[in-house]
Amino acid sequence: MADVAALRRLALALPEAEEGTAYGTPAWRVRKKMFARLRDDGQHLVVTVDRGERELLMGAEPAVFFITDHYRPYHYMLVRLGAIPEDELAEVLEDSWRRAAPTRLVKERDEEATSSR
Repeated sequence: MADVAALRRLALALPEAEEGTAYGTPAWRVRKKMFARLRDDGQHLVVTVDRGERELLMGAEPAVFFITDHYRPYHYMLVRLGAIPEDELAEVLEDSWRRAAPTRLVKERDEEATSSR
């Protein structure tokens, strides 16, 4: 299962990802747009997500994905770090990064992935 060290490593592996803070906790941004933030309890991660996908993920894996009333109206979801395998966390972070990153940067990542196959 994932921990903060894995979270940091996976987030910073994404193109142009930078670590900073938001609301006094570690946060990761791409070109100044936040795509992930560790909550103050150090056990839960906030990520951006499509609301339809959020409902699917929470329904499929409620032990991993959830929201609080605060996040309900927004495009965010909470992830229990201790309940998510690292490979799945990498996918969640990449999806969140893609929502925050500029279109051209996402296209470059996709082209790089295609050319390395």
